Amino acid sequence: MDKTWLITGASSGFGRGLAEKVLARGDRVIATVRRTGSLDDLVAQYGERLSVAYLDVSEPDAVQATVDKAFADFGRIDFIVSNAGFGILGAAEETSIDQMRQIIDTNLLGSIVVIKAALPHLRAQGSGRVIQVSSEGGQIAYPGFSLYHATKWGIEGFVESLAKEVAPFEIEFMLVEPGPSRTAFIGSIIQPEPISDYDGTPAHDLKEAAFGGGWVIKGDPDRMINAMIAAADAPKMPFRLLLGSDAYDGVHAALTERLAKLEAGKDITISADFTEEELAAM
Repeated sequence: MDKTWLITGASSGFGRGLAEKVLARGDRVIATVRRTGSLDDLVAQYGERLSVAYLDVSEPDAVQATVDKAFADFGRIDFIVSNAGFGILGAAEETSIDQMRQIIDTNLLGSIVVIKAALPHLRAQGSGRVIQVSSEGGQIAYPGFSLYHATKWGIEGFVESLAKEVAPFEIEFMLVEPGPSRTAFIGSIIQPEPISDYDGTPAHDLKEAAFGGGWVIKGDPDRMINAMIAAADAPKMPFRLLLGSDAYDGVHAALTERLAKLEAGKDITISADFTEEELAAM
C-alpha cells in the first residue's frame, strides 16, 4: 500500500531526493520548503500526491500549524522526516551569537518542535515512524564544525530519550547519520568572519579543504537515500543508520577510543560511589 510522508527541508539535498523517490513509487508527500517554487516541477508531475508548504522550522507556532494541517488534510501520516538544517564552518570563537542562535533554533530546537508537534497525532493513529536526519557528526567531531556538532549531538540525545518515552505507543525512531556526501550542503554552509590567528590551525585547514577541493567526498546521496528508504520500509527500523565508508571509519575509531578511555579510567570512575558497607549503614 502507498504510504504518506511528511518531509521538512525538502527544497534540496536529502529532503528533495527522498521526496522524488517515494513519489516515483506511488507514495504521497507533504514537503516543507523555505524557497517558494522550489518544488514546482514535482507538483506539476505528481499533482495531488504532493502537497508543498512554506515553513521555517525555527518558528514553533508555524511548525505546529503546518503539522496539524498535514494530518487534518491527509489523515494518517506514516513517516515524519525531520530533515531541515544547515551548517556553520569556522572556529567557535569566530561564530557570532546570532549565528549560534540561528543554527540551534533550526537544527536542534526546530527538529525537536517538529517531532513534538507530530506526537499527539502519531499516538492517536496508534503508530508511526519518525526519521531524524542527523549526521556522522552526531557521534564524532571535526574542528570548525563545533556549533553544527552541538546541534547534532543534542538531537541524538533527545531522540534516544524520547524513543523510550513513546515506545508504548508503537512510535519508532531512526537516526540517519550520513557521512560527507555530494549534496549541496557544503555550498549552503555559513562561514563566520575569520580571525587570522586561526590561519594554519585545524579549523581553517578543514575549511580550506572543504572549499578548495582538497576534501575527497565519497558519499553518493542517491545510494544513501535508497538505504534510508529500505531501512524505513523494514519490518523494524534500525535505531541508527550510518551511511558511507568514511562515516563508518570515523565513528568506529571514535567509539573504540572512547571505550578504551572509559576502561582506562574505570577505577577512578567507580571510586566515586558509596561503598557497600556505607550503603548498608544508611
